Amino acid sequence: MSSLFKMSLNFAPNDIRAILQNIIQSGGTHKEQAEKYRQALELIHTTRSSCLVEELQCFIEAIVNENVSLVISRQILTEMSSYLMRLPDDVSKAVCHYMLEKVQPRVISFEEQVASIRQHLSGIYERHQQWKEAALVLVGIPLETGQKQYTVDYKLDTYLKIARLYLEDDDPVQAEAFINRASLLQAESKNEQLQIYYKVCYARVLDYRRKFIEAAQRYNELSFRSIVHEDERMTALRNALICTVLASAGQQRSRMLATLFKDERCQQLPAVAILEKMYLERIIRRSELEDFEALLQPHQKAKTGDGSTILDRAVIEHNLLSASKLYNNISFEELGALLEINPMKAEKIASQMITEGRMYGYIDQIDSIVYFETRETLPQWDKQIQSLCYQVNSLIEQISKAHPEWIGKVMEDQMVS
Repeated sequence: MSSLFKMSLNFAPNDIRAILQNIIQSGGTHKEQAEKYRQALELIHTTRSSCLVEELQCFIEAIVNENVSLVISRQILTEMSSYLMRLPDDVSKAVCHYMLEKVQPRVISFEEQVASIRQHLSGIYERHQQWKEAALVLVGIPLETGQKQYTVDYKLDTYLKIARLYLEDDDPVQAEAFINRASLLQAESKNEQLQIYYKVCYARVLDYRRKFIEAAQRYNELSFRSIVHEDERMTALRNALICTVLASAGQQRSRMLATLFKDERCQQLPAVAILEKMYLERIIRRSELEDFEALLQPHQKAKTGDGSTILDRAVIEHNLLSASKLYNNISFEELGALLEINPMKAEKIASQMITEGRMYGYIDQIDSIVYFETRETLPQWDKQIQSLCYQVNSLIEQISKAHPEWIGKVMEDQMVS
């Protein structure tokens, strides 16, 4: 039987204070004292009394006492962090909070131990889906301002965890703040898993912030990464498709639609019918969106300023662009019926798209008509070539006036050849 357990027989079973006081008074080398504290912790663990939390709090209070050598305190607290993982979550959480409170006055001396405790405590909150509390616990780790030099991978991993937790709590603003911190570090990391983790978190932040085209591009990029599991690649591709459909109509979305439509893997996705209609610029009816709506996450079902959902707005804009390919002009009344919305709302959306350069045309408010203009690529290219030819001819004329002898010589050379 160890000396500590012999010693403990002189005290009541739960009188841990007396045992700890005896250790302090008994003296000995650092190694001997550390071993006695380990035995005391084992005694607490073995008895598992109804006062387990109070006993562990007494143990912590004794360990962080200034009378105990810092070498011993650090060593035992490090070991205790592993011990806490074996306890029930409610006990472990109470002890972790008490430990952080007691260590706070000397936190600089216990930075490594505090970081370990906070990581463990955050894990407890996360298991119970208390996302905000889990994030705030990790925020307390002084990654940039502390005395300890943390590795790039550790800091990057922690920032990404915080960002993910804020996303789970539907707080994309805070999540983006920590993604921005992570972006300063990800270029320095050689860890490919963390690089993927960063790209996933960044894509999710863009998704939550309704920057759908940027999110779609990053999801699509992830869908080609061989390091990512096949199922996760298909999930990323599905997310890319969903974000593309939800994005505002325009050239960027058209390019993304073309990229996805040409990807054979998209034929396996449940939303391929909507993708096809959008790519082929066909009118989409409200009744055709039920299956697609079931794929949306809660934040993607939010409403815009005019009361319509993000999906409704995206489809209305798509249908308006499709109508511009079918009609030279259309009345507000007919346009509203085509888009399945109020005519005044149809006019407002058309006006906004024209103003933002996402659709070409103009509005006659007196006659209540929208006039569409086509801006096809080839006619524009022809006009640019024509303009260039005019400029070349003009330049030749100016040269011939200034230096007629050069023009004459050029013509002679051509005749000889």
